[in-house]
Amino acid sequence: MFSLVLQLCLAALTLAAPIDSDPTFTVQADAWQYGTGGGILGFIVLVIDVLAWMEILKSNRPPLHKILWCVLIFILPVVGVIIYWLFADRAKHNSGAGYEPIA
Repeated sequence: MFSLVLQLCLAALTLAAPIDSDPTFTVQADAWQYGTGGGILGFIVLVIDVLAWMEILKSNRPPLHKILWCVLIFILPVVGVIIYWLFADRAKHNSGAGYEPIA
């Protein structure tokens, strides 16, 4: 039953792909039209999110608070980082000692 549902989903995806009857290829001089700017912006957001995660995991917060902040940043990458840097009271929880020992 699962394989039938999977095959139907894959068939629906292939039918949803756009097909152009006139395949003409043109070269554009402006790479921003093809999403390069979005790729650069996405990479910057990724780097900022990773830096925020490292700061959260190094802090002396309780584990539940660390998880909640990390989940917020994972679900809302841009807004989550802004909320974290505005409302997290980073100076109070910055231990500066590195990661906590597990045992």
